[in-house]
Amino acid sequence: MSGGWRRLLRWWQRAPLTIPDPLWQAVLADHGFLQALSLNEQQSLRALSAEFLAQKEFHGASGLQVTDPMAIAIAAQACLPLLHLTARPDGGAPGRGSVLRWYADFVGIVVQPGEVVARRESVDETGVVHAYDEVLAGEAMDQGPVMLSWQAVREASDSADAGYNVVIHEFAHKLDMADGAPDGCPPLPPGFMGAHSAAQARRQWLKVWEEAYAQFCDQVVVAERFGGEMPWLDSYGSQSLDEFFAVACEAYFVNRPRFSADFANLLPVLDAFFRPG
Repeated sequence: MSGGWRRLLRWWQRAPLTIPDPLWQAVLADHGFLQALSLNEQQSLRALSAEFLAQKEFHGASGLQVTDPMAIAIAAQACLPLLHLTARPDGGAPGRGSVLRWYADFVGIVVQPGEVVARRESVDETGVVHAYDEVLAGEAMDQGPVMLSWQAVREASDSADAGYNVVIHEFAHKLDMADGAPDGCPPLPPGFMGAHSAAQARRQWLKVWEEAYAQFCDQVVVAERFGGEMPWLDSYGSQSLDEFFAVACEAYFVNRPRFSADFANLLPVLDAFFRPG
């Protein structure tokens, strides 16, 4: 644990819990999509980020020291998807104090200086095992920590035009995995978009997302194989439905106007989930 993180913890030993104003204003100044929030939203995000920081532990890898500004920047972006959520993933009563239960399956956040090469294995339809390397800017592990590349995190402001945000991407995976399955569908409450039950809500959600995913994959294939126009959304989303969900979420939060133009069919579904009521 870095010395900067220990200093941050000492602030939280005093009441009320808060993020010092100079550090918070610096985070807002560095991230245009956070500056665009209303004053009330910024205040709510600041309080939620402080709660998040009090619950999580940051670890710098490969000699990286996680400073106070780094931790606060990550916390603010991680909490942005929770800003208007009220329901708990376990179906319990709503309330701000409970909204962080969406991230209750982990404590640690590992921050790498740059991208990480992970060794992977896959099995093809004939049963042959193929080993390969995958370059990662982040990774969210089910019931485990979140890994982030600081190089990718610090580029969040510049990459917002492209709809890219590694923090929101990985924490969208955590939302997706809140029901135990990374399948592109987070837990949905009964009544979601008029559904009579959680099961019906899930079916309606998946119908919309699977159709959008199929169209997106077709566009990526045409672009890669036949020289067509590459979609604006990160083509990594064509890997699987859960990756498509995470890629869509990051774009939705950091560049809503462009996302609205390119994925008008997904906008009301994401609004219903992230902005209930």
